[in-house]
Amino acid sequence: MCTGQHCTLSMQVMARSLPMDKFKLVTSLKSMYQEVVAVTGDGTNDAPALCESDIGLAMGIAGTEVAKENADVIIMDDNFKTIVNVARWGRAVYVNIQKFVQFQLTVNIVALIVNFVSACVIGTAPLTAVQLLWVNMIMDTLGALALATEPPNDEMMKRSPVRRGDSFITKVMWRNILGQALYQLLVLGTLMIVGKRLLDIEGPTADKTINTLIFNSFVFCQVFNEINSREMDKINVFRGIFRNWIFVGILTATVIFQVIIVELLGTFANTVPLSLELWSLSVVLGSVSMIVSVILKCIPVESGKRFTKPHGYELIPEGPEAL
Repeated sequence: MCTGQHCTLSMQVMARSLPMDKFKLVTSLKSMYQEVVAVTGDGTNDAPALCESDIGLAMGIAGTEVAKENADVIIMDDNFKTIVNVARWGRAVYVNIQKFVQFQLTVNIVALIVNFVSACVIGTAPLTAVQLLWVNMIMDTLGALALATEPPNDEMMKRSPVRRGDSFITKVMWRNILGQALYQLLVLGTLMIVGKRLLDIEGPTADKTINTLIFNSFVFCQVFNEINSREMDKINVFRGIFRNWIFVGILTATVIFQVIIVELLGTFANTVPLSLELWSLSVVLGSVSMIVSVILKCIPVESGKRFTKPHGYELIPEGPEAL
């Protein structure tokens, strides 16, 4: 019942309610409290609430045709446990898209700034069109397949739900994006400006060698940052990595093709073969992004607990408090 400006949810069951009672409950939760509402039902009288809800779940066996037509999801086995799987996979898809967007924005920011600043200051861009095409393939096609195929886990069910109107790109994502982009820009900028002098690279192919090193280091930064993107807020990014063979396969294929591009496709990709020392340097510079990720995840960006008492109404007590 609602009194004044506050509404308290009590341990009461609303049974044999009229269709418009359920409809009014759904509309009130959506309009007054901006909640994302899911409704389950199997009868004809559930149709208005199923249609009005954000996610309507109808029973596939016992449900009427009217209920099924107004639902978004049909539970084929009439088992309420299936709803848990729906929620798990729904959250998994949402989080996986966030991981991919975080990874993609980092690559875009670094590639754009490096080429733009270099073209304005030096007059030439260190990353050629073919190299950017390969980076784009890593970022879009392979990155999407790798991060979007992460299976759901039980930890997702412990996360707070996403409220209506919440930003898709969270503060945690911005922290990771800007932190990793800053590190990569620092590394690539140093190589671009003083790389030849620091590494004592001389000769007629010095410019091509340093540009190849920049390209190679940039790619390996993305390889390791793709691993970082598996967890946006947890330090252990290797948890369950070998259960996703697609992710491991894509990372392996990316590294193999990178070696082929640098060592064998020099004319096509405008690269020159690198020495073992420069290859090791590229891998080390890329792997440092994992240390940067740990440091970034130790920086708090969201204070306080959400959903303790959302929008003025009290949560239903659980455990001993409910007695």
